[in-house]
Amino acid sequence: MKKINRRSFIAQSTMGMGALALSQWPLAAEADDAKNKQPLGFQTYPFREAISKDFSGTLKKVAAMGYQVVEMCYPSGYAKAGFGNLVNVKASEILRIIKDAGLSCPSCHFPMQDLTGDKFAKSMEFAHQLKLKQIVCPGLDTPGKSIADYKEASARLNKIAERIKKEGMTTGLHNHTGEFATLDGELIYDAIMEELDGNLVKMQFQTEVIFLGYKASDYFKKYPGRFISAHLSDWNADKQSVPIGKGLIDWKEFFETAKIGGVKHFFVEIEVKQEHFKESTEYLRGLLG
Repeated sequence: MKKINRRSFIAQSTMGMGALALSQWPLAAEADDAKNKQPLGFQTYPFREAISKDFSGTLKKVAAMGYQVVEMCYPSGYAKAGFGNLVNVKASEILRIIKDAGLSCPSCHFPMQDLTGDKFAKSMEFAHQLKLKQIVCPGLDTPGKSIADYKEASARLNKIAERIKKEGMTTGLHNHTGEFATLDGELIYDAIMEELDGNLVKMQFQTEVIFLGYKASDYFKKYPGRFISAHLSDWNADKQSVPIGKGLIDWKEFFETAKIGGVKHFFVEIEVKQEHFKESTEYLRGLLG
C-alpha cells in the first residue's frame, strides 16, 4: 500500500487509484475452491470508493472473480479513507457480510496509533469480534528523520506485539517504498528488521518495491520465517503499475521463496483498472492452480 493509505493519509500515492465502476466489471466464474491449492486474497483499500457505497455488493463482486480471502482496513482508523460508513457497524455484522460473500478474513490493517493507549482495547474488541488472526500495522508511527527514529518506533511495536500476542493474535508490519531508502548510511528496512523481535512481529512484504530494484524473493531468503503475508502488484521499469505477470517480478520465484519466508497469505493490491485487475486474477489462478 502507498503512504496515503497508511500514515494519516498525508501523501498521495505514486500511482493514483482510479474511480471504481464495479457495476461495469465483467465477472469471472466463481472459482472452484477444491481446485485452488493456494487461497487468493485481496486488500480492501483499492476498493474503498465502492465500499463506501456498497460494502456487501463490492465484496461479492470481487469474490466472484475467484477470491477466497479478504484483508480489511480497520474502519475507525480509515474513516477518512473510504471506510467511514462502517465505523458504527458492529464487527460481528461485518464478519457476517464477509462470510455471506463467501470470504474469510484472517487479517486487518490497524494504524499503529490505534494500538496504543485507550484505543488498544477498542481495537482488540473489534479484532476479536472479526475473529482475526493477524493485526498488521501499515507502517511505523515515526517522523522517520533518522535511523534512530525507526528503531525507536520498532521497539514500541515490539511492546505492542507482546500485548497482541496475549490476545491470541500475531502482529505484522507492512512496508512502503520509503523503507527502501538509505538513511544515515543504512537501508531503513534492514534497520527495522534488526530492531524488531522476529518472534513477535512478522512482516507483510509489499512487492511494489521491485521498481526500486528490490525483490521480495531476496528478502524471503535473507530473513527466513519472518514474513506472514504479502501484497501483490507488478510494475514495469518506468515505475508504472501493470497487470500481475506483465512486469518485472518473477512470480514463480516469488512463490517458491515465499515458503522460505513463511508467508501464509497473499493479498492482491493493485491500481484498480478493470482490465488490469481481471488479467492479474487470471494469471495468478493459472500459476497457483
